[in-house]
Amino acid sequence: MHLLLLLACASPSAVDTSSSTPAPAGTIKERCFPDIGDESKGFPAYDDLGAIVPDHCAGTDHQDIDGIERVVFLGDSVTAGTPPSTEDEYYRSVMTRRLKEAWGEDLVVDDCSEWGARTDDLLPHADRGIPLCFPEGGDDRRTLVVMTVGGNDMLEAAETVAAEGTDAAKELIDGAVGLLDEALGWMKEGSDPLAEDPARSDRFPNGVFVVFANVYEFTDATGDLDSCPLAGTFGFSGTVPQLRDGYIYISEAYMELAVRHGLDMVLMLESFCGHGFHAGDPENECFRGEDAEVWFDNTCIHPNPTGHWELADLFLSTIET
Repeated sequence: MHLLLLLACASPSAVDTSSSTPAPAGTIKERCFPDIGDESKGFPAYDDLGAIVPDHCAGTDHQDIDGIERVVFLGDSVTAGTPPSTEDEYYRSVMTRRLKEAWGEDLVVDDCSEWGARTDDLLPHADRGIPLCFPEGGDDRRTLVVMTVGGNDMLEAAETVAAEGTDAAKELIDGAVGLLDEALGWMKEGSDPLAEDPARSDRFPNGVFVVFANVYEFTDATGDLDSCPLAGTFGFSGTVPQLRDGYIYISEAYMELAVRHGLDMVLMLESFCGHGFHAGDPENECFRGEDAEVWFDNTCIHPNPTGHWELADLFLSTIET
């Protein structure tokens, strides 16, 4: 049985959004991804959550982000960056150059992301994640937090499905979502998401904005872990079809957090689908044409330079809206 069916009773419910931006006509699927994903098998139901996605389709528009004095990168190795891409090619480096053009060379940029990080590395440990970048418990500077997180939690879920079944994977995913919820709540503590100025909180009196991505995967919704040529080298093997539903579930849960906390989510899962290791396969539900490029490197789970560039563009489009 598919993981999403087992989790259906726990699907996030709709909540009010603080954004003043009107929702465009048509569903997010119809406007942004009409030819991507098999809706009969399920597609993230963001509209029911009150999410607002403008026509750039890169992510949501729940915050008016401006006047930033400090940027903090958090999360996993997608953000930290990995060889063979060079540091100048990492998406956070591409973003830093663009953000300094927008907000000045004096913009403070700090990176507290790390290889292998999971959602339990965001808040609970004093030597990493949020405590590492905010040792004083906040910041008087107007702050933008950017992060990718959850990919390592989902890889553990894939292993759990095979070893212990979908109930155990459900518990793991729900735990990861709960930890992200706590981290976002920490940043927004003291603020009212329905207030006229939802960016202000006790920890960040001059404003804090958070943009995080949902979780992508490299199999183009097939669950075919062996599709990556070096999958065995990195410990991936077999086909786990339940992953498709698991990624939909965690994406909906992440969106519920973005709406409830008045923050923004980049649609990384949907944007990278069709640029995994089944790219160019006309039988794949994310088929984008025979010449579609692969955006993942040979580690299977990290972007190649093109993927980093595209990811930077997704974040920047979301921030600059």
